[in-house]
Amino acid sequence: MKNINLINVYYIRGNNKLSVGRMALKDRKIFFEYNPDFIATGLELSPFKLPLQTAVLCCEDQVFDGLFGIFNDSLPDGWGRLLLDRKLMKLGINPNGLSAIDRLCYVGSNGMGALTYEPEIYDSSIPLISDLDHINHEIREFQINNDETHIDDLIRMNGSSAGARPKVLINLSGEDWLIKFRNSADLKDAGPIEYAYHLMAKDAKLDVPEAKLFSSKNNSGYFGVKRFDRVSSKRIHMHTVSGLLHADFRTPSLDYSTIIQATLWLTKDIRQNLNQFRVAVFNVLTHNRDDHAKNFSFLMNEDGTWKVSPAYDLNFSSGPAGEHSTTIMHEGKFPKLEHLLQLAELGQIDRAKALLIIDEVKSAVDKWLIFAQDSGVLPSSKKTIHAAIQRINKTLFT
Repeated sequence: MKNINLINVYYIRGNNKLSVGRMALKDRKIFFEYNPDFIATGLELSPFKLPLQTAVLCCEDQVFDGLFGIFNDSLPDGWGRLLLDRKLMKLGINPNGLSAIDRLCYVGSNGMGALTYEPEIYDSSIPLISDLDHINHEIREFQINNDETHIDDLIRMNGSSAGARPKVLINLSGEDWLIKFRNSADLKDAGPIEYAYHLMAKDAKLDVPEAKLFSSKNNSGYFGVKRFDRVSSKRIHMHTVSGLLHADFRTPSLDYSTIIQATLWLTKDIRQNLNQFRVAVFNVLTHNRDDHAKNFSFLMNEDGTWKVSPAYDLNFSSGPAGEHSTTIMHEGKFPKLEHLLQLAELGQIDRAKALLIIDEVKSAVDKWLIFAQDSGVLPSSKKTIHAAIQRINKTLFT
């Protein structure tokens, strides 16, 4: 294998492929230069850390090992990185010898969002496998028995999706879905639990993608969401808060106040802040503490207008040392009503509206046992989550 030192970046805008610019690796540093024609479009793909300018740019911070956050968003982490590293080792290649530029070439045109990279050095065509139990078997064989027979299929189906849990990007009946599978540390009813959270979020009036609990002959089912970075086969530019702000998602690095302020600055739309605040309230009330910087995203349309993405990765979870990964007005373990109201005020949301949102979310969360029952959550999980929700309610409203 020969390392790649220069790649081209493209943005798929509708049916057009626009050259964004070039990225180069030199003297252990990564440089980027915008294409002048792209600068003329006025499209700010990453306005905070990589604004349009006619200069050769180098990212001075090392949050993403010298890579600008917009491009780091294209790289898989967790499960996806593990798959690629194992594939490379199988070929006798040391994964530590790959630069971020090399890894982007493995992503090629199969990443999330609307950015693509060339040269593409891996076959990114997604295999036509629709039997989820068969995919689950391949994943389990890889995890438990170190069977790498189907590793190429798993790599291509993973795309650049993030997170520790195995995921696949798959087209079913002409629709693009992201479907999750259990990892070895997950509860047996991980799929039903996340689907119950989806139903609860929908009842709480969060903007959520279409979701489904796909049935299985062998287990309690697979949770999947319809991809919101694809609309009628067109790609939508997607930027995580982590990439936008260069906030390290691997360690606690954010407060919801920063997300709220960034949302208002980027979208110029108070309605988007209402959406963001509602997600914050939901995460607090439902003990979703794995609310790190990659679990919040923005979408940009073809005209350059930004909005908050549908909420995703809503699940019962514990963050670092049992605290929220993203603090609520600097409180991570025991957020109270006053912290949420301070957050709302910072986001230019009046108190009456904030209290209404909190009440709407609480009314949905109070139905946890119903959603859990409807989704097939096991009695033990149902009880554990119910107890955690009750503790949060007691802390928040007393």
